[in-house]
Amino acid sequence: MLTNLLFFVFTGATLTVLFWSAFELTQTREDPLGDRLEELQSQALVATQRTARRKTSGRGLDRILIPVSAFPGGDDWLRGTEKLLARAGIRRRRALAAYVILTLLFLLSLSAGMVWLQRNNPPTSLIGGLLAAGLLGFMLPRMVLQRLVKRYRRKLQEALPDTVDLLGIVLGTGLALDQAMMRVSEEMEYIYPELAGEFATVVMQVRAGQERTTAFQQFVRRTGVEDIKSLAAMIVQSEKFGTSLAQALKVYADALRTRRRLRAEAAVAKAGIKMLFPIVVFILPVLFVITLVPGMLSVLKDLKMLGGPR
Repeated sequence: MLTNLLFFVFTGATLTVLFWSAFELTQTREDPLGDRLEELQSQALVATQRTARRKTSGRGLDRILIPVSAFPGGDDWLRGTEKLLARAGIRRRRALAAYVILTLLFLLSLSAGMVWLQRNNPPTSLIGGLLAAGLLGFMLPRMVLQRLVKRYRRKLQEALPDTVDLLGIVLGTGLALDQAMMRVSEEMEYIYPELAGEFATVVMQVRAGQERTTAFQQFVRRTGVEDIKSLAAMIVQSEKFGTSLAQALKVYADALRTRRRLRAEAAVAKAGIKMLFPIVVFILPVLFVITLVPGMLSVLKDLKMLGGPR
């Protein structure tokens, strides 16, 4: 009995993950043209990336990447995962291999648990449980990673107005753009470490010889934030046409503050709707029990007394 109950709970959780993943896929279409352009650019690097993985796969965690890339669609999955890790702010050298290993361990653990739960059931139940465990073990880490991406983007958006305002002030003192961005990165390191790190990355890329336009394009692709895309376009155009960047950043910072206030007001307006489901499901039944059950017990007691011997 307990095994069947756990099986149904596990299957329900898997279906919930599937429906939630489908909902997320339909809701996160941000820039189809930019995604297609990035896909075309990355296709030219497929062979290079595969060769690089094979060269580094003999050391440590990177060994796991060779069998994964050998599967059909493995390279595409690895590139997509690497992009998500970068957009979540996880850019360590072994991050991709560590994510793959953790996903496989989680998948194997769920499968082993399902085999143990279904050890006394018919083979059809075992196969269904293994399929549910496989789907849940594969999709749940992806959902967690997507949540990390959203949290990282939210932190960048929250940091952008103050950082852009400070960048405009520093540029007004006469510093060059690279020096101003590095100074802002140093000042904001402890307040907004995510955006400070992104600014420092852009400056280091430019100092290494990369064109500023390319560095800002990579900045936009790494983060995927629409406000950062507008900021990068403004900086590139101001540098191209020779307009005052400090004044433009001041105006843009005011616009970002207005957007942040509007987002906060929208979140407050949605709070009531989000609270409706837990109120209806969890709070109202308890209130009904507290208010109705004593009266019902009293009525039943009176009826029992009336129906007794006189």
